Amino acid sequence: MKKFDNSGSQTGYVFIHGAGLNGGIWNQVMDRLPVPCLSIDFPFRQAEDAIRQKMSLHDYIADINNQIDRWGVERFILVAHSIGGVPALRIAADRREQVAGLAAVGAVIPADGGSFLSVFPPAQRILMATLMRAFGTMPPEQVIRKSLCSDLSPEQAAEIAKHFTPEPLRIYTDKINAHWPAGIPSLYVRLEQDRELPAKLQERMIRNLDGCKTAAINSGHMPMLSHPDELSAILLRFLGGLPAS
Repeated sequence: MKKFDNSGSQTGYVFIHGAGLNGGIWNQVMDRLPVPCLSIDFPFRQAEDAIRQKMSLHDYIADINNQIDRWGVERFILVAHSIGGVPALRIAADRREQVAGLAAVGAVIPADGGSFLSVFPPAQRILMATLMRAFGTMPPEQVIRKSLCSDLSPEQAAEIAKHFTPEPLRIYTDKINAHWPAGIPSLYVRLEQDRELPAKLQERMIRNLDGCKTAAINSGHMPMLSHPDELSAILLRFLGGLPAS
C-alpha cells in the first residue's frame, strides 16, 4: 500500500489494481496527481500461496475497507482496474457517503449478483473456470507477456511477470451483490488495444454502468504503465467535473 497526503479536506483517489498485480503499478499516475492518493494492495501478497488461496472476495473487500479506514481521507474517487471493478462495486455500496465517483480503467463491472467470470460469454466462462480449477490461477509467463503486457516494454513486462501473484479462485467466482449506486458519477476508460478485455466486453461493462461517461486510451491492458500522462489527465478531468461535495 502506498499513500500520499492524507488531508481529509481534499477529494482523493483510491486505486484498486487487477488480478496478480500490486499497488505499485499506479506509482507513475499518482506522481502526477496533486491530491491525496491511496494505492490498495490485495491482502497477503507476501504470504504462502496455500494461505492466500483460502480467501474469498468478501475477505478482499474487508481488507480494502480496512486500508481506506487507516488512510483517513473522507471523500475519494475509486479508480478500479480489471478485476478491481468487482470489489469497487461493494466498496461504493458500503461507503456511499464517501465515494465521489468511479473511474473504471479497463475494469470488469458485473451486473448485480454476477461475478468476474459472469461477464464472459458462456463457453469462455466455462473454459476459464475449468482451467482455473484444474491448474490454478497463475497464467504461464508467455501469456502474461503477450496479453496483460502486450504494449509494455520488455523490461516492464519482465517486472510484471516476475511479481505476478496468483489470486484465490473465489475472487473470480464469488458473486458480488451490488451495483453502482445511482447518482454517483462514473467514468469508463476504454483501452482500445486491450487483449485481456476486448472491445465488445468493455462495451458491455459500460452498459452495466448505466449513464457513465467514457474516455479512451489507445493502449493495452496496462495504461498506468504505458500511458501514465494520458491516464492521469483523464482522472484529473473527471475530478474537475464532479459536483461539489
